[in-house]
Amino acid sequence: MTFTRNWISITAAGLLLSGCSSALTQNPDSSADALGLSNSKAGSHASPWDNRATGSRDSIGRNKVRANTTAPPEDLWQLSRNHFQINLETDNPRVASQITYYSKHQDYLNRVTDRAERYYHYILQQIIERGLPAELALLPVVESAYDPFAYSSGRAAGPWQFIPGTAKHFGLRKTWWYDGRRDIVASTDAALTYLEQLNKRFDGDWLLALAAYNAGGGTVSKAIRKNIKKGLPTDFWSLDLPSETEAYVPKLLAIASLVDNPASYGVSLRPLAIEPYFAIIETEGQIDLAQAAKLANTSSEEITLLNPGFNRWATDPEGPHRLLIPIDSAEDFRDKLAGLPADQRLRWNRYRIQRGDSLSAIAAHFNISTSAIRNANKLKNNRITAGKTLLIPGPANASASLAASKDPSDSAGAAREKLSYKVRAGDSFWKIARSHKVSVSDLAGWNQMTPRSPLKTGMELVIWRDNSNSGNILASNGRETLRKVGYSVRSGDSLSNIASRFSVSVTDLTHWNKLDQRSYLHPGQKLTLFVNVTDS
Repeated sequence: MTFTRNWISITAAGLLLSGCSSALTQNPDSSADALGLSNSKAGSHASPWDNRATGSRDSIGRNKVRANTTAPPEDLWQLSRNHFQINLETDNPRVASQITYYSKHQDYLNRVTDRAERYYHYILQQIIERGLPAELALLPVVESAYDPFAYSSGRAAGPWQFIPGTAKHFGLRKTWWYDGRRDIVASTDAALTYLEQLNKRFDGDWLLALAAYNAGGGTVSKAIRKNIKKGLPTDFWSLDLPSETEAYVPKLLAIASLVDNPASYGVSLRPLAIEPYFAIIETEGQIDLAQAAKLANTSSEEITLLNPGFNRWATDPEGPHRLLIPIDSAEDFRDKLAGLPADQRLRWNRYRIQRGDSLSAIAAHFNISTSAIRNANKLKNNRITAGKTLLIPGPANASASLAASKDPSDSAGAAREKLSYKVRAGDSFWKIARSHKVSVSDLAGWNQMTPRSPLKTGMELVIWRDNSNSGNILASNGRETLRKVGYSVRSGDSLSNIASRFSVSVTDLTHWNKLDQRSYLHPGQKLTLFVNVTDS
């Protein structure tokens, strides 16, 4: 949804995306109660699963519901078709070109369907309850290929690809613990509210609203004014818009066309179950995500994919205090959570402050923010006293949470082994972390450094090996999620300001692109970065 985009590459299954709007043109890689929701808008429209609405679509896609259908939908694709409202313009050459392209990439459609399966029911339900065109449920395909961890060179994040400024405007919080742009519930609400506003701004014209979602309302309004002065039509197809935006709307229409009638284009869509995939459970406080996975009898990966808004190993102490839980596990999770003692929601490590310690150094050791330590210990500032004990919240995996501790008398010490690594010429945090299968943030924290700290040849680094897990190197204490991002150099850019913008080191940036730190950058030059989206 960024208003200025450069080429980007986001890998979730080897898929390359070119900006949020170019995801498909590069290398393709029940009721509200059933969902555990209470929505004030429920009942203001026909039930999301009611197919008796009638109507037709006009040339600009005003809210006119599809032709009458009485058979209950077999799956979510059919439900989507029943609530399509936009004229798909399949005879338009720009749309036809995109249809031709997508129809040749069945493997891509399969991958996107697999990703969308977790979220599509909820998103479609929200769209239909608001009376919006069901085609909007396909917009995350264009924006992010339904990857909630998608990240662009314009710093757009999440399934709906909000840039920081727009996210803040729509109330999507970003903290050390949490990023609302990736929260399925919060970002969907914000995106649909934004789309409603844009649709109203452009007098019910959904094509102009979609163009504005990509390029910004001001860009579309300016193009309209220009055409009015020239006496030209002001519909989407007649406007002079950025090339990315001119392709963006046809992409959505093309995808909707494939969903509308896949057989006629020689593609198939795996059915998506009409039942909800997840329930929304109120947790009424912070909880360790590994603990939540255990209570739900599911994997930590599943909890992560359903709750991608949380950056760390636990939910944000400031909220939202809810989790998305697989529907089959929801009741069992709710019951187990109710019986879980408060002191077992999180693991607390006790750390005795040593002479010379600082709160920031302790925070780096435990891969946690200083504010999190202050809040846990009710500290008014960063001042600490040697000999006193701090409570440090940490992940449920005891060996991982203790790995950062510098107290050699720790009771878990026998289960872990300290390795010493000597920095070599050409090394970077990223290179060392990858070779030892640890996260960059852990590696830096263990050595009282930040990921952007300079490394010197011959420097000794500490790496912790977990002997209790068949000798595997410890996994990250946080939730490091890397995405490959392509960046096009702009006028005035330098290696240092690009590195700072994406929270990576200059050393890593030069290593990834086989550059020298004294290299001169040229506007338009293409760079590759590996960004930890939970820290960006």
